Amino acid sequence: MKIAVAGVGYVGLSLAVLLSQNNEVVAVDIVPEKVEMVNKLISPIRDEYIEKYFDEAEKGERALNLKATLDWEEAFRDADYVIIATPTDYDAEKDYFNTSSVEDIIEKVISLDDPKTTIVIKSTIPVGYTNMIRRKYEIDNVFFSPEFLREGKALYDNLYPSRIIVGSYSEEAQKFAELLREASLATDVQVLTMDSKEAEAVKLFANTYLALRVAYFNELDTYAEVKGINPKSIINGISLDPRIGTHYNNPSFGYGGYCLPKDTKQLLANYKDVPQDLIKAIVQANITRKQFIADEVLANDPKLVGIYRLTMKSDSDNFRDAAIHDVIKNIQKKNKNILIYEPTLKDNEYNGFKVTNNLKQFKKDCDIIVANRMTPELEDVEEKVYTRDLFSRD
Repeated sequence: MKIAVAGVGYVGLSLAVLLSQNNEVVAVDIVPEKVEMVNKLISPIRDEYIEKYFDEAEKGERALNLKATLDWEEAFRDADYVIIATPTDYDAEKDYFNTSSVEDIIEKVISLDDPKTTIVIKSTIPVGYTNMIRRKYEIDNVFFSPEFLREGKALYDNLYPSRIIVGSYSEEAQKFAELLREASLATDVQVLTMDSKEAEAVKLFANTYLALRVAYFNELDTYAEVKGINPKSIINGISLDPRIGTHYNNPSFGYGGYCLPKDTKQLLANYKDVPQDLIKAIVQANITRKQFIADEVLANDPKLVGIYRLTMKSDSDNFRDAAIHDVIKNIQKKNKNILIYEPTLKDNEYNGFKVTNNLKQFKKDCDIIVANRMTPELEDVEEKVYTRDLFSRD
């Protein structure tokens, strides 16, 4: 089949690589540098398995029928499926979920008037969005299929999916689910078929539950810090209960990244006419945690606060909505001098803050180093490091 993928971020690129093992895949993006990198088999994002598959394809050890282009018409024309993996975002202040990038792709596909093309939305969308799109454009050849991927492990999670969900009972949806299953390395992956609203809700509720886990263990850690008891002992004690488990139990500065912040707020917005307390508390708990972290740093009365990395986690190159950004803002309110160490930035300034890539000088100059995750790079100045990383893992 010919499959077009709109967007070469974590979701789009991992799906493009996955499906290009058995199909002709054309990825389209608006950034020329990304398109050029994909065509040179260089991953524009950090992902161990994408990099591995590209390296093997470059050496002729793996066949990938994949190309990238800036020309959407070239990508979408004669495609059996057009997968939309463009970014969406939710603005809580305006109560507005920006899905304009999704609609832009849908309108482009419709303009080609190809009856064989089916549109698959992978971008995160509000509950009821797919039905709205069907009414607005008077089309039936569109459905939602949620993704469940981790940043830095997107291709791995597509190769070994926890489940495959399609929000349609159509024949095209079943064929698409089979394409994903056949391309995976999992032998017993379960395929779930449901209504579009249900599939959309699965995505938001799944991510909000993960945010709940993060917020819960962060609040446990806050309690232990304030009361002067060992949070690691408490977490180990409760996590050995198999009903609780050890996943998502490592304290942090707060949940962040592409999905959890916007999805929790979007789910909360969907509760406008539904009684709730818990969903609102999850969102608020993340705000409270980041303020607590800033207050703990400020309690040391440092002259120069060092921020070690802006990325959300160690195996990601994503700065978007990382918890550290709000921690920085809260520290800044007290007019503290802040220096950021971020080796991936070429500029010596980021959002008004001074940036360095000289780690040795950074460690020497800073009175306190704020690090969401501990790293061997900081072990020689461990006495300066403020972190809530208890288990040395994300």
